[in-house]
Amino acid sequence: MKNKIELKKSMIKIIFIIVLALIVMGLYQYYQYRTYTTNFNNKIGSIIANIEKNYPNITTNELMEILNSENDVDTNLFKSYGIDLNKESILLNNNKSFYIFLISTLIIILIFIALLLIVFLKYNSNKDKKLKEITKYIEEINNRNYRLDIDDNTEDELSILKNELYKTTIMLKEVAENSVKDKVNLKESLSDISHQLKTPLASITIMIDNILDNPDMDKESRIDFVNNIKRQIYNINFLINSLLKLSKLDANTVKFLNKEEKVEDILNQVVENVSIISDLKNVKINMQGNTKSKVYCDAKWQVEAISNILKNGVEHSKEGGVVDIYFEENKIYSQIKIKDYGVGIDSEDLPHIFERFYKGKNSPNDSIGIGLALSKSIIEKNNGNIEVSSKSDKGTEFVIKYFK
Repeated sequence: MKNKIELKKSMIKIIFIIVLALIVMGLYQYYQYRTYTTNFNNKIGSIIANIEKNYPNITTNELMEILNSENDVDTNLFKSYGIDLNKESILLNNNKSFYIFLISTLIIILIFIALLLIVFLKYNSNKDKKLKEITKYIEEINNRNYRLDIDDNTEDELSILKNELYKTTIMLKEVAENSVKDKVNLKESLSDISHQLKTPLASITIMIDNILDNPDMDKESRIDFVNNIKRQIYNINFLINSLLKLSKLDANTVKFLNKEEKVEDILNQVVENVSIISDLKNVKINMQGNTKSKVYCDAKWQVEAISNILKNGVEHSKEGGVVDIYFEENKIYSQIKIKDYGVGIDSEDLPHIFERFYKGKNSPNDSIGIGLALSKSIIEKNNGNIEVSSKSDKGTEFVIKYFK
């Protein structure tokens, strides 16, 4: 019972004082008894000596019979001597000793009561002191001062309360700091979103104005403008959907329907999703691995995540290039490798490619910079992680691991 240590210490002190008091009182009672007995024995001895002197014919047996007689004494006999047997002792020494013992006993009792009060008051004083400290800590927290140092090695209830308060303080400090960070991140995100939307919307507006201002525009130019508008609308739609998905992932409102899936089935769907882009660039996608490999995940979400990564590899590949996909499984994780042999990622861009709205030097002009960030969030939410390595003009390799 670690949280009772301080209380136990006080209780041990109290019990020790009570036991000591009982021992002292017992010894003192025995001392009183011995004093009364000595006084009586001395007086009885004196009486016997006088009887033997004045009555030499009396025998020892007769004296012992008188001393041990159980007959009641006539109390009126001593009243003539001014002694009331119901209120006082026949021996004056015993009367004197009784008052001394009475006063001494009261003094001893008062001493032990004082000791108990000292222990209690000390324990209560420590409690009051700690309560004042806790009150002060709370006042500091209310004043937004989170730099509190609670250095207390005891483990009584109030110390535990102080430690819990310290934990709460740390938590409140983190919440306050995170709140500031969230505001900064929100401001930056809104700025990025505004920028990402502003560019395609401006292009759409210009192209629509051109169409409206030139009713006699040739059909081919008009189709080009419409296709460009369509592409910009697609980018806006992709941006909005990606942001909504990221928001849901950040808020932990996405419910993954996890079940055991074959890695090969997931990758076949991924390749199909990217087939249009790969065909347009004439990029060949090779896939090989352990066909028995399985992963416990939400297939729909993982197809989207890996599709973004494969799409990135195809876009950065050279015309007529190759992208290799290799998958395997061991006792710890299932692994997927996606490697392209394109322009690669600049070393300065590599640490930032999973950041939202980040566009590297080799990114396509119409890149939004959110696809890889979304992929990373989805993979990590499904008990996985993703790593990347790249060399300029030699290509890029993404490694995805799903832990069991």
